[in-house]
Amino acid sequence: MSTPKPESDRTPIDRAFLTDDLARTEIVLVRHGQQNFPGPDAPIAAWRDPPLTDLGHSQALAAGRALAAEDFSAVYSSQLQRAHDTGLAVAQFHSLEVTVLESLEEIHMFGDLEPTQHPSDVIDEIEMEGARRRFSRELRWDTYPYTESGFELRRRVSNTIEGLISKHPGERIVVACHGGVINAYIAEFLGINMDMFFRPAHASIHRVLARNDRRVVSTLNELHHLMTPEDILSY
Repeated sequence: MSTPKPESDRTPIDRAFLTDDLARTEIVLVRHGQQNFPGPDAPIAAWRDPPLTDLGHSQALAAGRALAAEDFSAVYSSQLQRAHDTGLAVAQFHSLEVTVLESLEEIHMFGDLEPTQHPSDVIDEIEMEGARRRFSRELRWDTYPYTESGFELRRRVSNTIEGLISKHPGERIVVACHGGVINAYIAEFLGINMDMFFRPAHASIHRVLARNDRRVVSTLNELHHLMTPEDILSY
């Protein structure tokens, strides 16, 4: 990583992209490791908060090791166990606690249904298949009935991360979260209409730089830590 420069030594392009900026905040977004998906007939509750698989724990640990040499002021995560356990895997290398923020939770798929219900209990299969096909084409969450809209997701996620930026000026923090959350925040400040404009890999690392009203994507989908000489942790 580059060495920060005093303002007088920075070029216009340095300033535009917050390169080597002593006053910038760096938000390191880490997607959780692989989760243990339940069977297709499981109720909504089982899909909402599955734990990490053994591979997922290994992926999270690999992400933690990859970030071990960097200095962090704080680690945050959603309350869902796959993200929280990933945050713990990172935080252990820095003697930090993980602060849980429920507003970092993944998109509320079928969130208006009862936890014991299955979508097929209330949604006709023809309508559901149409929603799936529309999502594949449009990449927008509001194709699905009984589901949080992309606008609602962006609002809660962006408000939360912007609040963290204001709380940690000039610092580097980790946010262990979800693929939909990462897309929501980055798409919002880039002005992208799609809710999912790219697919974050399990335990992938993404970096956003912030100073005043400027937001810059530094990296997306860092995966080097999942491909070591000793092992390739499938992503």
